[in-house]
Amino acid sequence: MSSTEREDQTISESMIPLLETTNKSKEDSAEKTTSLLPVTVIRDESFRPISNFETMLHLLKGNIGTGLFAMPSAFRNSGLWTGTVLTIITAFICTHCMHILVKTGLIVKERRGYEIAVPYAEVAEIAFQTGSQRFVKHAKLARISVNVFICVSQLGFCCVYLVFASTNLKQVVDYYAPNLQWDVRVFMCLVTFPLIFLNWLRDLKLMAPVSFLANVLQSVSIVIVFYYITRDGLPPLNSKPAFNDWVGLSLFFGTVVFSFEGIGLILPIQKDMRHPRDFEGWNGILNVGMVLVTCLELAMGFYGYLKYGAAIEGSITLNLPQDEILARLVKVFMVFAIFGSYTMQFYVPIPILWPVLEKNVAAFNKHPLVFELIFRTVLVLVTLTLAAAIPHLDLYISLVGAFGGSFLALIFPPILDIVTHWPHVSYTVITKNFLIVIFGLTGFTSGTYASVKEILSTY
Repeated sequence: MSSTEREDQTISESMIPLLETTNKSKEDSAEKTTSLLPVTVIRDESFRPISNFETMLHLLKGNIGTGLFAMPSAFRNSGLWTGTVLTIITAFICTHCMHILVKTGLIVKERRGYEIAVPYAEVAEIAFQTGSQRFVKHAKLARISVNVFICVSQLGFCCVYLVFASTNLKQVVDYYAPNLQWDVRVFMCLVTFPLIFLNWLRDLKLMAPVSFLANVLQSVSIVIVFYYITRDGLPPLNSKPAFNDWVGLSLFFGTVVFSFEGIGLILPIQKDMRHPRDFEGWNGILNVGMVLVTCLELAMGFYGYLKYGAAIEGSITLNLPQDEILARLVKVFMVFAIFGSYTMQFYVPIPILWPVLEKNVAAFNKHPLVFELIFRTVLVLVTLTLAAAIPHLDLYISLVGAFGGSFLALIFPPILDIVTHWPHVSYTVITKNFLIVIFGLTGFTSGTYASVKEILSTY
């Protein structure tokens, strides 16, 4: 439903509610009226804003996850120096697209009279509604498209987290109980059980302690991984190929886009901030956070591949020596850290999917809280089913990054930028945005094709 057609309602505490009242004259042109009428936006009394520190935690947690530990595998696919250059370029483009999305969100917010930022899909819809009249008829399609890719991407991330956690947990259990030899899918079920209850949390504020603990465990794990990378010295730089092959480059693209996996969280996090303006600027939370993320991704990919070469696994944690307690602790830490990553990514699609079900299924209105918790449980079990179907970490990461991440991170933002400012757009901006879209579409097609082909070949 579009922002001008909604009845007043209160959305769950996990998202800031937007209550819109619109008086639409039947005699006026439908397209023009829909795009220009003002709305009234108020906050739920239960809303509790998050501080800048908590915002940085959520941003880092949303971007630093399994993708970081998969970067050495990405460098194996691309080659040492090719991966280095392309990681920097991709990080710059992704961060630029995040800024485009934030600025577009501010523009559409002002056009509609909102007091707070709006979600990604509503930004797309309002951009089409309030831009040139030629775009108005595509507004609903824009909103639906963004919502579909958000849900696919975020749930895809959750599937990857299950594969990652269960694979690492299996290595630890196999060391202490070598005769057990459980299939990795059994460990997926064990990890899923606490995730069900953890994802019953409906308020981002309540997730802050989980996010903080996950950041601590993940930070310790990163330090330990770098210790193992550098402990016995590194091979010479010329020991690894600078470029691998074109198929590997397609897989690399999916992994590196997956690693910068937080664009779906940008607007929801900014919307929950106590001081949203601190998110922007050259030294704002977004830039500082993404610089930290890029440096970590680059260092992990470069030195991890230089250390282990062609023997690198889908996650570098799986290359650590199993007979050392410190290495086993990393794997256990990362299993617990995944709980924070999973809950952050799972937080995004719920306000998209649940209101649709709640509106169209009458039974859900009688006991909304109970049915919402049931829905959350079912959705967690869906991610378990999908993860169990393809328990190959590196290929799953490449597929999710290439298929879902490309559209959200690289294709939609420049399109929205053009639509929002049309026809007052310079040729320079049009050319720049067009090149970004081509870059995203190339990665989408080649990355998805290569990932699916590799997955099919494994079976």
